[in-house]
Amino acid sequence: MSQENVEIVKRAFDFLGRRDWLGITDADLIDPNVELHGSVGGLEEGKILRGPDEISQGFDIEDQDVWDEHRIVPREFIDAGDRVVVLLREYQRGKGSGVEIEIDTASIVDLCDGRISRMQGYINPAEAIAAAGLSE
Repeated sequence: MSQENVEIVKRAFDFLGRRDWLGITDADLIDPNVELHGSVGGLEEGKILRGPDEISQGFDIEDQDVWDEHRIVPREFIDAGDRVVVLLREYQRGKGSGVEIEIDTASIVDLCDGRISRMQGYINPAEAIAAAGLSE
């Protein structure tokens, strides 16, 4: 099942890259009670968004208020059984300031019954790998 989990997460990230929240929901890739936990080591650490609507609103508000551009590009998907570690590269350009940032981050995506049930971001990819019980 773990390779299937990797494929599910890849499909979900295709939708997320296009900010297609309706598509990801219609494709039945996420649990209706999915949780997005703020990135460990980031400003949003400790914050939890629940459900597709709350998560999509959180992304839309952040993008409108903070960024002129914000892209998250998956670089690698690592099978960790019922979890998938996704190594990411984020591109951001600040609204108003025009300051550009490029940073490598990661997410741990938990799956249950073939759907994404929880996502936890990490500012430091090595911490995500360790938290998933893997080694670099």
